[in-house]
Amino acid sequence: MSESAAMELTWYGQTCIRLRGRDAVVVADPYPAVVGPTGRGVTGEVVTFSHPDDAPPSRSRAKGRLSRDGQTVLPTSLEAAFVLDGPGEYEVRDVLVTGVRTYRDDAKKLGDIGPVDVACVPIGGALSATHAAELVTQLDPRIVVPMLVCQDDAACQDALATFFHEMGGVAGPAVAKLAVTPTSLPSETTTVLLEARGRP
Repeated sequence: MSESAAMELTWYGQTCIRLRGRDAVVVADPYPAVVGPTGRGVTGEVVTFSHPDDAPPSRSRAKGRLSRDGQTVLPTSLEAAFVLDGPGEYEVRDVLVTGVRTYRDDAKKLGDIGPVDVACVPIGGALSATHAAELVTQLDPRIVVPMLVCQDDAACQDALATFFHEMGGVAGPAVAKLAVTPTSLPSETTTVLLEARGRP
């Protein structure tokens, strides 16, 4: 993050989050199950996929460009974006992205990530709220954005309550977007809830 540039984060549900900076927009995990086959107007220059689509469309019904691994269909609004779905260092439109291969909760690889200002952490599903809090402690970010990936609202509320208990805080009201600058980063780890814009 440059010293003067702001970065805006918008959460679309599950693990799909958009990071809008001065030079480019990065969209993480824009699976059709979350943003729909057209992408609902979500645009960006860089698309990252942290794992193959959990609910891929059948090959006979799949329309649109496939990710490099051939397992995920890009929403049509993101077909022109550079796709990052593997490890390595990439630079697109003055944005440096480093992909580190892990298995969703692989604590051994966290040292490969380096310093973290903002951590967007999935909670529920394969990663329990307690384990997510442990990973956050190891990453030591300035801001944590929990992304709920539970099957139903009750499970999400339970997971969120457990996560905040483990983190030693209480959930505040959810906000539509989060704007971050280097000078606005808190000195202590702070958790920010975002509203899911892509949920039906």
